[in-house]
Amino acid sequence: MEKIIKDLPEIFDEFADARKTGFMNVKKIKDQDIPVVGTYCTYFPQEIANAMGLATVGLCSTNDEPIAEAEKDLPKNLCPLIKSSYGFGKTDKCPFFHFSDVVIGETTCDGKKKMYEMMSDFKDVYVMELPNTQSADARELWKKEVYKVADFLAKRFDTELTYDNLKKAIDMTNDIRRARQELCEVMENDPTPVDGFDIHSVLNSNFYNFNKEAIPGELDELKEKIMKEYDPSKREKKPRILITGCPSGGAPQKVIKALEDNGAVVVSFENCIGEKQSQYFVEDTGETLDDLIDALANRYINIGCSVMTPNPNRFELLSYLIDKYKVGGVVEIVLTACHTYNIESSAIQKFCNDEKGIPYLAVETDYSQADVGQLNTRLTAFVEML
Repeated sequence: MEKIIKDLPEIFDEFADARKTGFMNVKKIKDQDIPVVGTYCTYFPQEIANAMGLATVGLCSTNDEPIAEAEKDLPKNLCPLIKSSYGFGKTDKCPFFHFSDVVIGETTCDGKKKMYEMMSDFKDVYVMELPNTQSADARELWKKEVYKVADFLAKRFDTELTYDNLKKAIDMTNDIRRARQELCEVMENDPTPVDGFDIHSVLNSNFYNFNKEAIPGELDELKEKIMKEYDPSKREKKPRILITGCPSGGAPQKVIKALEDNGAVVVSFENCIGEKQSQYFVEDTGETLDDLIDALANRYINIGCSVMTPNPNRFELLSYLIDKYKVGGVVEIVLTACHTYNIESSAIQKFCNDEKGIPYLAVETDYSQADVGQLNTRLTAFVEML
């Protein structure tokens, strides 16, 4: 993989190893008697936990190692993300899950709802009732859920949510979003200064970094280094791809690798790992705690995910990113048995082909490496068509 300066590979390796480093750091957090809140979804307002002095960490598992054990309790034809997440919890092989004092779930899809129900047999689990629409009534319901989870965490850990602490947490998280967004924007250049796989590794690493206040500075420094050393004459122009669909961390990275090994460059990630995570800021925070809760609730329920019906915000973000990054083709990652994304894929294809006038390809995959050859064949053909 072409690199622009000698030390950039080591920098990206550090971000790629962030999950392993996080395993050690979460133990240090626990040694300081700081409670850890494990989360599975971008809909949970982590600012609430951070404002109470709690550490948060992402738990969505993307490895097939514990799936065989999970299938002793769960159906084999279930989404691999759910089986992996449950399997790591059941086998207690994930340090992040092990050291989490409580797990916050959400009623996104049916599979995850039932997983949380079963997981509660061996872990303290709190489930937020996520509405499946973004109507005015749904927004009121979600605001109440944000209040309820704040009350739960306050009682569970004998702490308090204050205006000042929540405002500080909101400002810090907005700054992380700003830094993530600006790092992504280096991919507006054509040719791109780095590969999409490297940007993806950096974005994924943030979920395992417990030093939240340091993240914006680290990302800003990386962006500055990338652009300082960027020499377009030493980079090749390639077909520009946007990734959408299911979470792409861990095993689904094989799709990104296959695209870039076969002549393309991934310039944008619309899914949970990428710009869906950073696109919307918490705005109009107001002067009271209720104002902050209202702003938080509105920001998070606006996330465009296939669990929402209808789901206009996903299409709006896709359109914006396609134009911004001058995307030549869209590849959707659909995890096996992820019904909401699988069903919505036909509408996404129609949108890309008819409204944006660009090719679209959906690839259904799981967490194994068994389909790597097939993926390479299909993605190579897609890239050559572009």
